[in-house]
Amino acid sequence: MTDKLTASVRADCAAAADPGALQALAGRHILITGGTGFVGTWLTEMVAHLNDEHSLGMRLSLLGPHAADFHSRAPHLAGRKDIDLIERDVRDLDSLPTGVTHVIHAAGTPDNRMHASDPLRTMSVISAGTSAVLRASVDSPDLQKFLFVSSGLVYGPQPLDLPGISEKYVGGPECDSIASVYPEAKRYAEVECAAWRGQTKLPLVTARPFAFIGPYQGLDKPWAVNNFLRDALLGGPIRIMGCADTVRSYMYPSDMAFWLLRILADGVPGVAYNVGSPEAVTLKDLADRIAGAFDEPPAVACRGGANPRPSRFVPDVDRCRDTLGLRVTVPLGDAIVRTLEWHRAAGTARA
Repeated sequence: MTDKLTASVRADCAAAADPGALQALAGRHILITGGTGFVGTWLTEMVAHLNDEHSLGMRLSLLGPHAADFHSRAPHLAGRKDIDLIERDVRDLDSLPTGVTHVIHAAGTPDNRMHASDPLRTMSVISAGTSAVLRASVDSPDLQKFLFVSSGLVYGPQPLDLPGISEKYVGGPECDSIASVYPEAKRYAEVECAAWRGQTKLPLVTARPFAFIGPYQGLDKPWAVNNFLRDALLGGPIRIMGCADTVRSYMYPSDMAFWLLRILADGVPGVAYNVGSPEAVTLKDLADRIAGAFDEPPAVACRGGANPRPSRFVPDVDRCRDTLGLRVTVPLGDAIVRTLEWHRAAGTARA
């Protein structure tokens, strides 16, 4: 990564972070499973900023099966003395590294191509992986807090007339569909976390992330926003392959990283917190806004096919706002511009 890209990410972290709100994590040792992926990389960027600029003295152990990918994606992080890389499948974890006080369990890919091509492994990584981390955490004498990173998909389809899904919403995906492999595995893992918390008093809190836009998220990922960004950077047209009236919201990852650390620091055990932006946008409006970020806007083409059905995926984040004082610092328009600038500088757009 170039110095320019590193500086832009650090500036994002500085704008989103409130170091005074994370004093409970000062000097602590955090294990992040799935630590070499998108979420883990942004958490690491945030911790590196807090250590360098605010002397919080946190230490990270990043566990994941692809340490080489992390080295190539973020070499400026991989070589830091306050970061350890552990190349291991989460299902093989039998004990926490010495001195770990906090766990962020984020292992499990949200890429639905993997869910369809290898559903059994997808479920195993989440279910067996969660069991392994919980067993190791309960056996650790130093553990102070455990954050399970679940998914907003556990709520199932959102009613179109419901502006935002709150943590109190009771729904669920269709259990007889392969498309439900990931959300159902996350639902099971949440129940297992509740069982361990109830039986062992493990101080466990849950975060339910929604959708994101920003650096480190590959443009080859199978989500509309990534496809729109890639199409636009390649000169267009921006192709809307699904229903143009589908509604989503997108959080910038510097906000995501700070929210997760804040939940880890002061979230209440036994409580779940939505992590995402409440700023709703249709796919058509999203494509138009991405196009409008160019001096010569590319065309937008709707190719949804016959009778496409809209869907909605937008969180209610009142709990994070009211109990933890969290807010979105990067509105969607700024997130689009920052993300496009990142990918231009990184040269990541490929046909």
